[in-house]
Formats: sequence, C-alpha cells, structure tokens
Amino acid sequence: MAKLTRPAVLLIAFMTLAGCASSGPQVQRATQGPRADEIYLMRFLKGYGRPPSFDETMAWREDFDRRVAEYISRQPGMIVSPRVTQFRVERRVAVGMTKEEVTLLVGLPDAIVSDEKAMEATAKQFWPEVKKRAKEMWTYSGEWQFYFDGERLVDLTVTGRQPIE
Repeated sequence: MAKLTRPAVLLIAFMTLAGCASSGPQVQRATQGPRADEIYLMRFLKGYGRPPSFDETMAWREDFDRRVAEYISRQPGMIVSPRVTQFRVERRVAVGMTKEEVTLLVGLPDAIVSDEKAMEATAKQFWPEVKKRAKEMWTYSGEWQFYFDGERLVDLTVTGRQPIE
C-alpha cells in the first residue's frame, strides 16, 4: 500500500471540502431576523472596507434611538406593548412587523424581488411553506431574505450561516 504524501493529503482534503461546498450554502428559516446594528456593521464594512470608528458607531446609535423614539411616540398604545422591546432593547426584525417597522430597524433593502422563481431559488427547501404567503422578498447584507405579504413580514430565511442550535 502506497503512503500518501502531505501534498496528496491536502489535495484530497481540499477536493472533499470542495465537493461538500458544491451543494451550495445552507438556508435556514427563522422567526427573528438580524439586529439593526448587525446590518449597520455589514453595510459599513461593505461600503468603506473598514469597521466603523467608535464615534461613527455612537452617531449611528444616537440617530437610531432618536428615530425609534419618534416612531414609538406616534403609535398609540405601543409604549405599553411588549413589542416595544423589539425596538428599544432587542433592535431585531421579527415576523409580523410592517414594512415601515422593518425599514426603521434595518433601513431599505439591498434589493426587492417579486419574481416567484427567484424567491423559490432563494428559499430552497422552505419554499413550499414560504410561498403560501410570500408575495415579495427583500434582501439584506448578511444574506438575509425577508418575505412580505402586502405590508406584513411573513417569513425570514438566512443563507450561509451555521445552524442555530
């Protein structure tokens, strides 16, 4: 039996990993999406090629907090609602939010898609369930996809992340 050399072992390992990767990135379905600061950081890194400075992050947080406070003050009864935690504390997108609320938290999407075939290709194995209510898909940095039925967020998927345990 022939002994494998180090380059041969590395080549076999690389080919094995490449074969595993060829199935494409894994898609997960979620009820909660990214945090506002996660999208901010991804967009900043993409746009400037560097992380934001402390001052830039603080300016973003102050502006974000101001916008959230203004929004909540315009919503009768929201101040005593458990939903206010989504905005003030968690700062996280969740199924059931309106387009206005999603935009408030994470800004405008990178792309808006209403083509069913494109949505199916993105949702992959979850499409049979997602398609029941999804009429439009918004995509965000970090490979997040938000599915809407009219004004309401009805589903979320994320691509290329480790499985949530």
